[in-house]
Amino acid sequence: MAKTSILTELKNFMMRGNVVDMAVGVIVGGAFGKIVSSLVSDVIMPPIGILIGGVDFSDLSIVLKEATADAAAVTINYGTFLQTVFDFMIIATVIFFALKGISKLRTKKEEEPAAPPAPSKEEVLLTEIRDILKEKK
Repeated sequence: MAKTSILTELKNFMMRGNVVDMAVGVIVGGAFGKIVSSLVSDVIMPPIGILIGGVDFSDLSIVLKEATADAAAVTINYGTFLQTVFDFMIIATVIFFALKGISKLRTKKEEEPAAPPAPSKEEVLLTEIRDILKEKK
């Protein structure tokens, strides 16, 4: 009986709307991340590389110890770090503008409040009667 209740609880947990939405968000986010990474590495970085003299950022490194027959070279690959920073900045910018566009679609343009309708004849008459009664006091 304990297995059934645990399985039921697990099923109920997994079928909650927010858990399913989060799973979809993670999957779509992963795919979107690949698209943006390709945009950065294949479209944006080559012109930047040309502007700075044809340097490919991923090749930039500082050699701390040259390679020997027994061991590979020890390097600080700051170009890879720069590439990752540029990726982050571009991803953040793309997400910012995407969310800004989505929020514009969600929020409807606020209509200007309509002018209050003119009082009816009855209201005007009642207002006049009220004013006359105030004057008599």
